[in-house]
Amino acid sequence: MTATIARIGALIRKEILTLLKEPSSRAILFVPVLMQSMLFGYGATFDLTHVPYAILDQSRGAASTELLARLDGTGVFDRVATLTSPTQIAQVIDENRALLVLSVPADFEQRLNAGGRAPLQVILDGRNSSTASAAARYVGAIVASYNAALAEGAPAVSVERRAWFNPNLESRWNLMPALIGTLSMLQTLLIAALSVAREREHGTFDQLLVTPLTPLQIMVGKAIPAILVGMLQSTVIFLIIRFWFQIPMNGSVGLLYLGLLVFTGAAVGIGLSISALSLNMQQAMLYISLLIMPLTMLSGLITPIRNMPEVLQIVTYVNPLRFGTSIVRRVYLEGAGLADVALDFVPLLVIGAVTLPLAAWLFRHRLS
Repeated sequence: MTATIARIGALIRKEILTLLKEPSSRAILFVPVLMQSMLFGYGATFDLTHVPYAILDQSRGAASTELLARLDGTGVFDRVATLTSPTQIAQVIDENRALLVLSVPADFEQRLNAGGRAPLQVILDGRNSSTASAAARYVGAIVASYNAALAEGAPAVSVERRAWFNPNLESRWNLMPALIGTLSMLQTLLIAALSVAREREHGTFDQLLVTPLTPLQIMVGKAIPAILVGMLQSTVIFLIIRFWFQIPMNGSVGLLYLGLLVFTGAAVGIGLSISALSLNMQQAMLYISLLIMPLTMLSGLITPIRNMPEVLQIVTYVNPLRFGTSIVRRVYLEGAGLADVALDFVPLLVIGAVTLPLAAWLFRHRLS
């Protein structure tokens, strides 16, 4: 056992030295991450597509029915739940079933009939701040249209909104935590994919296979340096988000790093499998270039997964970035605990359990 650990340790040391031997290589590991974090933090925006919402109508009068009919008739708002108690609001928001909850007070119609102002509360899920903000504006436009249809006079209905998890609805709060996994994954995949391809191109991989190291041990020695680099890059991005952009963290740092570790392991498994399939570095880089865009687009980073066609929603289950993004966002913004994000760990563990042994098998059999 000691000899095995020593051999794997020597391979890990060799991989790390290979990554760090040139100043240009060291710069590539961290400069792109810093630049991309800043660019995303200051430049990204989103558009409204589909808004699931829940209604708590305590008035149940003609006025509230007409207002809700206007909302349902837009084609953008999809009523997913009709609540009967204010205590149900937290559940539909926490479970991501609704982006917003519209609460109509019991005296809504009486206030309108008396000529007073009738408050209408909109509770928004601030975790998806761009969509929530656009949805709030859309609700405001519908209320304005409804006011215009009422009798002449001052507008009677007013909107009082409150966003959970992101009080000011800043899109940066939604995007930046997800970048902790996304940006590190890009280079983690590339580092893992190039590790074996580089050895094949230089003619040293055959020599590695005839050493006392087994394919599984070679896989471990190749995976650990890539995981360490991914975790270090995630830490850099986390520090930028927390202290430069000053986005407060509500959850456990330990749970965040546990999620990042499992996610990075799954990503490295994919990268090593690609590396084992590639005959040279150019081929490995081509495969990664083709893979990165679909992984990013199908992760929920830019477009909510619920807005995608059903076929693509099914495809996202084999995308580790979808679940890594979910874990980071929920732990960072919501303060979610392990029980809340446990189901997101399962696909990541399955992906890692499939791709890492597959890479070890391909190390030996790809040559034949």
